[in-house]
Amino acid sequence: QVQLVESGGGSVQAGGSLRLSCAASGYTSGPYWMAWFRQAPGKEREGVATIGTAFGTTYYADSVKGRFTISRDNAKDTVYLQMTSLKPEDTAVYYCAASNSLLYEGIWSVPGRYSAWGQGTQVTVSS
Repeated sequence: QVQLVESGGGSVQAGGSLRLSCAASGYTSGPYWMAWFRQAPGKEREGVATIGTAFGTTYYADSVKGRFTISRDNAKDTVYLQMTSLKPEDTAVYYCAASNSLLYEGIWSVPGRYSAWGQGTQVTVSS
């Protein structure tokens, strides 16, 4: 049974940093992509970043470029999201997601492309 388990959320002041982790288990092959999405109250779920586990290809939302870094440790089947220079508008529930689909620029942030999801972890940034 595929399972994604997130950790590392919390509360921080604007300008601060947090690191999220997501451990995947239950895959016999892949996942080929692991991503972070977020959903703020009253808003749609949006893609934050994704990383290809084979070659390390990454895609980022424009809103987080230069501030967030996604990375992975294939030996641990774990993906990380290092978040720096956090802003109040980064406040959301952050979800880890995994995909064995073909992903590329323009579609990587479509939630339907991901077949497995974590339970979510809250990130709150205060001003």
